[in-house]
Amino acid sequence: MGKSHFQSPRGTRDIVSPESDYIKFLVDTFAEHLSTAAYGQIVSPIFEDVGVFQRIGENTEIVSKEMFDFYDKDVKDPQHLALRPELTASICRAFAQHRPITPWKVWYSGPQFRYEKPQAGRYRQFLQVGAEVLGTSDPGADIEIISLAWAFFQRIGLRNTQLLINSLGDPESRNRYNDELAKYLDDRKQELSEQSIVTLKTNPLRVLDSKREKDQEVIDEAPVMESFLNEESAQHFKEVKDGLEVLGVPFKISPRLVRGLDYYTRTTFEFISPSLDTAQNAIGGGGRYDGLVEALGGPETEGIGFAVGIDRTLLACEAEKVVFDLDIGTDVFVVDTTGGREALLLSHELRQLAIKTDRSFGGRSMKGQMKAADRSGARYAIIIGTDELEENQVTLRDLRGEGQQTLVPRDMIGKNLLTILQEK
Repeated sequence: MGKSHFQSPRGTRDIVSPESDYIKFLVDTFAEHLSTAAYGQIVSPIFEDVGVFQRIGENTEIVSKEMFDFYDKDVKDPQHLALRPELTASICRAFAQHRPITPWKVWYSGPQFRYEKPQAGRYRQFLQVGAEVLGTSDPGADIEIISLAWAFFQRIGLRNTQLLINSLGDPESRNRYNDELAKYLDDRKQELSEQSIVTLKTNPLRVLDSKREKDQEVIDEAPVMESFLNEESAQHFKEVKDGLEVLGVPFKISPRLVRGLDYYTRTTFEFISPSLDTAQNAIGGGGRYDGLVEALGGPETEGIGFAVGIDRTLLACEAEKVVFDLDIGTDVFVVDTTGGREALLLSHELRQLAIKTDRSFGGRSMKGQMKAADRSGARYAIIIGTDELEENQVTLRDLRGEGQQTLVPRDMIGKNLLTILQEK
């Protein structure tokens, strides 16, 4: 076959079965998991006014380099829009717009878009699930959010996940730390990579997020945020840690953990998978963002949330050899050599009974249809030939055993199959 003229854009991909089935399983499991904690789903626009995302920090690479932005087609007043690079800002915009009763607990699922170098588990269009709680500063909300994320990874079968937590303090604590960190990094900037020297000029905290080998010694010896927390921030962090211990959620304090977005305050956390043999081993994370709703035009509102990267989570599942118990195969394949009318009717009847049914098209021979039945992965074939049609019967053949087959009255095949499939 010749190469197709059109290919999926760089950094994107076509996701087909069975991977698409795995993704559906993860999203469905997440939805069920969050519903047990009274979180409702929110579906927000894939694109927003570019200003929504500029509020997450002009100095972050997501805003300065990675957003897909464009103008709409309004000739008189074109609106500057952007495909969403993350969802927390969209959730906060929705809160500011609709002013729901607090605490507002929501979960989401959907694609995000970032113009970055494609690599394993990281695409320019990628899928995330996540959850947010807005309208409370209670450390209990932090504990709930973190423990729900932890339990989700456990629920899908991951056993090698590690939770890292830190506190960035309130704005006062963070500003004092940022000043001290900037001074320290400036004194040692000759030891930093060129990329970190550039980052230092705009956002010293983001230097701590560098994974480049040249930067590690400087980062390891940098002052730590926890030493700069005021009393209120330190007490908040203590209560979060105590609550996680009560729930038996294991964690490690990571004093260099700052995450990649400017809006985080106080609690910040990340889930990593040591099973992934790469420096980019984070599979989820989040934190508090107590000033973001206000920055988007809403009232002063506290918030905390997390997001899980589905693509990288699947890689972690693969690395840990997690097996999903999915019933995604075909139950029955209808083979009809009498013209196709019986295949049409019987397929429809069986699907009405929620029996997963496939059939052949194009008037193929018995041999051709049986080959198609075998390729389909179906457990059983229902064969309708001239003899069966005259006797008002069908032949039920086991395709996965020793090929046993029995004659079944035509009007009983649905009931018989339901019984057989339930026993399996």
